[in-house]
Amino acid sequence: MKKIAKIFHRCTAPALMWILPLLLVLPGAVLAYTEYLYTGYDRFVNIALPLGFYLLCAGAWRRIGLTSILFFLLMVLCAFQLVLIYLYGESIIAIDMFLNVLTTNSREVGELLGNLLPAVAAVCVLYLPPLGAGIWLTVKKDYTTRVQRRPALIVGGILLFAGLCGMGMAYASDPDGYHPSHRLFPVNVISNIGSACKRSMQTRHYAQTSASFTFHAADSRGASGDGEIYVMVIGETARAENWELAGYCRPTNPRLSHRRGVVFYPYVMSESNTTHKSVPLMMSHLTAAEFGDSINDVKGVIGAFEEAGYATAWFSAQRRNGALIDAFGEEADTAVFITDDDADHHDMELCRLVEDFLASHAGEKIFITLHTYGSHFNYRERYTDDYRIFSDDNAPEAAPEYRRQLLDSYDNTIVYTDAVLDSLASMLTATGRPAAMIYAADHGEDIFDDYRTRFLHASPTPTTRQLHVPMVVWTSEGYAARHPATEAALRANRGRQISSSRSMFNTIVDLAGVNTPNLDRRASLASAEYTEPRRMYLNDYNEAVPLELSGLRSVDFAVMDSLGIRP
Repeated sequence: MKKIAKIFHRCTAPALMWILPLLLVLPGAVLAYTEYLYTGYDRFVNIALPLGFYLLCAGAWRRIGLTSILFFLLMVLCAFQLVLIYLYGESIIAIDMFLNVLTTNSREVGELLGNLLPAVAAVCVLYLPPLGAGIWLTVKKDYTTRVQRRPALIVGGILLFAGLCGMGMAYASDPDGYHPSHRLFPVNVISNIGSACKRSMQTRHYAQTSASFTFHAADSRGASGDGEIYVMVIGETARAENWELAGYCRPTNPRLSHRRGVVFYPYVMSESNTTHKSVPLMMSHLTAAEFGDSINDVKGVIGAFEEAGYATAWFSAQRRNGALIDAFGEEADTAVFITDDDADHHDMELCRLVEDFLASHAGEKIFITLHTYGSHFNYRERYTDDYRIFSDDNAPEAAPEYRRQLLDSYDNTIVYTDAVLDSLASMLTATGRPAAMIYAADHGEDIFDDYRTRFLHASPTPTTRQLHVPMVVWTSEGYAARHPATEAALRANRGRQISSSRSMFNTIVDLAGVNTPNLDRRASLASAEYTEPRRMYLNDYNEAVPLELSGLRSVDFAVMDSLGIRP
């Protein structure tokens, strides 16, 4: 045993010198396989160049144990990258992914990590042993010899040179398209961390950068608009495919499907699959092309209604997270986040806040925005037992083999959302005042729907099911009678191709007759001037790109075609 231990002791340092670079280059090698937009040069560079660099680092210094410790943060990035690939099947750690980490509450993180234990365990098995070996070698002061390091230096030098040549070829073949900050791991991830920090700082200064903005808004209806009520409901993670109103085979809309005044729009796509971008897009007048440059310099829809003389309220079932959504919501006269007490809440509780606000502002023009928790994972926690219509809803884990149970719980969240919207409509009807309500989800969700076994949303590249969202407009009989032309336009546009990101702001402002230079009636479903948009996607670099360049695959376009959605 002593002899074996002695041999092991002697081999640890040189073995770590070779194993460490291979482990560090592993995410790049996997990305070279998963990224379908990578060229052959991209794939070669993603392996050869970093592997050469790591080998040179490992062979340049005899204290390989300390070298391993110094690479600790890179190991963390490698582990994060591999977990992300396990979750989504592709893509580098995106800027939006880092922002999601910053703006996701601890409860949601716990729910997600609980379903990623196999991947987390695997990366721990990969990266903890070399870190432990590095600590042990440092303490024992075991070093590699010059003879042991020479092969690593030679191989590393050759690979580094070959990788640089490959990078030169990549530039030569596509001088405008090749960027190491987009294609080369870990350069791309480190660059994305910097971009995420920059965006986060811009959001922190939102109050200062948007202070001078004004909509120059006014109520065009004057006294005839007195007492009208408008409600904007922002849904969460609801995909249109699971709505009965969209033709789903299950009764997930038992109330709205029988309510008068409801118009459902089946061909709606969001322009982002992340909450922190899709919600500000819906609440602002900006297009996706303007988002990156201007979102921190403007105010949201609540500001437009305040300028027009409305009493405004923001009621949210989501936790504060420091994102721009919070700032937009807090522009209201009354802003309530029901989860500030850190207790469990359900969306129906927002209805009671609406009822109280209506009672306390009798006779006033009212605009209320609700931000629901909707269908966000963990699905089983988003509804009460009264709405447990589909009973096989206790999936032991988020895995493809439990898709049926996940769908049961997900469909129950849609039933619950249906009840919330119907309750709001009943409440507004009971006031006897002209009223209108608009609803759309921020994005959809993947639930192991095809061979990619995608789950959840906010992946660096989207899918059709992450972008196809439900959109509903409801008007009271009093509203329809007072504004027949608007009512006719709402129904005439029900079969049109729609972007929720463009139409939410413009539709609710147009419904209320609020005049502002920022209103685009070509994007308003309440207007006869409505024009179908070119579908766009706001990518990780805040670039508005057509769907063909968004990362959607052929299976996604096939799904769109089957649903009647045009790119």
